[in-house]
Amino acid sequence: MSKLFARFRKDESGATAIEYGLIAALISVALIAGATTLGSKLNTQFTSISNKLNCSAAATTSC
Repeated sequence: MSKLFARFRKDESGATAIEYGLIAALISVALIAGATTLGSKLNTQFTSISNKLNCSAAATTSC
């Protein structure tokens, strides 16, 4: 019985799996944050381009 407990105490496979899970979660959070920032900047850029195209199509100087 004591050999079973000793072997259980030396087993680190569960700790390794948890570490890999935490690393994967951290990477996914970083990717989501980066994609959100990039999406916002792209939205701003495309809105600006759309406004410029609308102004040139209307041929007005108020833009």
